[in-house]
Amino acid sequence: MFTGIIESFGVIQNITKEGSNVHFDLESEICSELKIDQSVAHDGVCLTVVRTDPKAYRVTAIDETIQKTNLAAWKVGKKVNLERCMPANGRFDGHIVQGHVDQTGVVKNIKDQDGSWIFDLEFDPATGNVTVEKGSITINGTSLTCFNSGPGRFSVAIIPYTYEHTNFHQLEIGDLVNLEFDIVGKYIQRILRGYPNP
Repeated sequence: MFTGIIESFGVIQNITKEGSNVHFDLESEICSELKIDQSVAHDGVCLTVVRTDPKAYRVTAIDETIQKTNLAAWKVGKKVNLERCMPANGRFDGHIVQGHVDQTGVVKNIKDQDGSWIFDLEFDPATGNVTVEKGSITINGTSLTCFNSGPGRFSVAIIPYTYEHTNFHQLEIGDLVNLEFDIVGKYIQRILRGYPNP
């Protein structure tokens, strides 16, 4: 379990395909603290550490993950938001985040507000995912608060600290981002809508 509070960057050093799987090798200041089998959220995607050394580590993504996230667009040199699992005695400084991306969204507009930034995003509402005004959303692993919520759209405000310490400063209009919607909202949606007929 995660909280959406980014603790470090990872920089992609190498990308290797092996069958339908893709291996990502990353450098990070937390490399020396990582262990094999440890779960780490990468831009909000929970991936397992499969190899470590003092300067880099490796995670592997299966085809299902590649298809449902923005990992297919990752390139060598990209900065990735990293968060390790919350310890049992940790604080929920963000909100409950599972590291299970629901779908991707698109950055439609970025407004400089003279000290902060407003990001407008859109997503395909056909999946049934929704946001609510002042509700929680995870974008590239970052816990944020929605406003201007509507069918398939919402906005978030980014303060300077978040802008500098996450990869929001690299985002451009048209970029794909990973979205994980609030788990409480997803359960309520399922209860109200039920399951589709088999």
